[in-house]
Amino acid sequence: MSAPVFDAEPFLKTLTKKPGVYRMIDASDGVLYVGKARNLKNRVTSYFRASGLQAKTMAMVAKIARIEVTVTTSETEALLLEQSLIKQDRPPYNVVLRDDKSYPYIHLVETHDFARLTFHRGAKRKNGRYFGPFPSAYAVRDSLNILQKLFQLRHCDDAYFKNRSRPCLQHQIKRCSAPCVGLISKQDYQEDVELAVLFLTGKSQDVLAQFKQKMEQAAADQNYERAARLRDQITHLRKVQETQYVHGDTGDVDVFALAQAAGTCCVQVLFIRNGRMLGQRAYYPKNELLLDEGDFLEAFLSQYYLASQNRDVPKLIVTSHRGADHALLQAALSKQSNRKVELIQAPRGQRARWLQLALENAQLSVQSYLADRRNMFARFVDLQEHLQLETMPERLECFDISHTMGEATVASCVVFDTNGPLKSDYRRFNIESITPGDDYAAMEQALQRRYTRLKKGEAKLPDILVIDGGPGQVGKAVSVLENLQIPDVQILGIAKGPDRKSGLERFFLDGEEVRINGASPGAHLLQHIRDEAHRFAITGHRARRQKNRSQSELDGVEGVGPKRRKALLTHFGSMRGLKGASIEEIAKVPGINRTLAETVYGTLHQ
Repeated sequence: MSAPVFDAEPFLKTLTKKPGVYRMIDASDGVLYVGKARNLKNRVTSYFRASGLQAKTMAMVAKIARIEVTVTTSETEALLLEQSLIKQDRPPYNVVLRDDKSYPYIHLVETHDFARLTFHRGAKRKNGRYFGPFPSAYAVRDSLNILQKLFQLRHCDDAYFKNRSRPCLQHQIKRCSAPCVGLISKQDYQEDVELAVLFLTGKSQDVLAQFKQKMEQAAADQNYERAARLRDQITHLRKVQETQYVHGDTGDVDVFALAQAAGTCCVQVLFIRNGRMLGQRAYYPKNELLLDEGDFLEAFLSQYYLASQNRDVPKLIVTSHRGADHALLQAALSKQSNRKVELIQAPRGQRARWLQLALENAQLSVQSYLADRRNMFARFVDLQEHLQLETMPERLECFDISHTMGEATVASCVVFDTNGPLKSDYRRFNIESITPGDDYAAMEQALQRRYTRLKKGEAKLPDILVIDGGPGQVGKAVSVLENLQIPDVQILGIAKGPDRKSGLERFFLDGEEVRINGASPGAHLLQHIRDEAHRFAITGHRARRQKNRSQSELDGVEGVGPKRRKALLTHFGSMRGLKGASIEEIAKVPGINRTLAETVYGTLHQ
């Protein structure tokens, strides 16, 4: 028995125009989607309009059995409630942050005369100072290792500290000054603690200055052993500074950059505390409703900050894209943290360099994620299921055409196997002797040249030939393979969806349209190979176009080599000046006789 269709009309009539949160629920009481609205009536009504909805949204609406709404006093309150409900229900059509564990910190415990540094994760309820957050436990332990070498502060617990009668191994390897057995005074140890705090708050230049001053004083007092130890600390501190991004003495910033490829989204986060970059982290949230980049990133930020307990919110957040809820999100973050929080998208100076670094890392991360062999094999299996093939395809080839208004047309062929891109088998074809801009003729020529060679045994035939195009391009490919009598290759066309958005493509297998879920691993595989073919084609086209445009009109003139070409251009100043010259004027150029001058003139005025 099929589930009853949701009757939207009477429900919409009863809706209020106040701000609030709505929850879309399916027939099995599962939450499909949670959303917020400044005007509940207008927002919810927009899901049931006759046209203009994306395919993904229509698929979600078809599953709705009922809708629950909660009215709030303001849109900011609605945003906070929305993120709380998303965290609670984890709806499939929302942007959900799956990794919600708290970040680790360095904790300076000051309950003892000799303070200690330790690793901390969770609520910051204990007394002392906290430094971070760090992106991973490894980053904390790496920083603690540096601090032990530089300042030799203890990290043992109080019970171990009280029961020492002689220095432990940490003192012997110069990681602790052994306050447990009185090898350092309280005053000197406290000075080391203060230096460690300066270092953790980004003031490493101040630490360096104090080390230098102490070293000079120790040398003046002829305490050469202490001076040598301080010299080693200075050397180590300088090495640490070289591997860190340092900018001024203050500044807490989180930097978020979004990169997308083949239906996969990556959000890269850089953590800057007190001017020091503590590390970075990559997330791969799903964009089920195909939101715009700015709206998607802000939905992620809402989950990241508003739905997570004990999340440290810096005063400044830098993002690569801006969405429609920019002002609302900024107000909600300010309200939650009880101070002003600023979101910016166009930073300058060092912050712009941090954002560029985050973008580069996001692009690398998403490409690495796509190239992962385990993910790649799963995509091939999923493609087999969607296409209902008897055996799993093991080799795909994809073709694309690139040109500028018909100029310098280049066709690309890229090859994927179950391990990912097989770049050694990539090929480019310079297309000649066709009507400029005729993509069908260009595709036909590229396929003819490629599969004539494959039939001769130059390389393996693919299981599936992927064409970046609709039924017309697929028909051209079918015709070429039939003429070459190659029957064992299936042909799959990818037609771009509305607004060229990934996830909305239409697929044609051997001329018949097939349904492939745009968010499935199989669709991601096809989007990946299509994007790679486009990249490879446009790279070749640009190189060919640049080569054509950099060639001189004198290159084809018999008798004019590099030296005479340079002499002509130097004498007349430019090609325009040379074209305006007579034969007699050209003959006056050193190295150019009357006969050659006539040849040059004739070539330029054909």
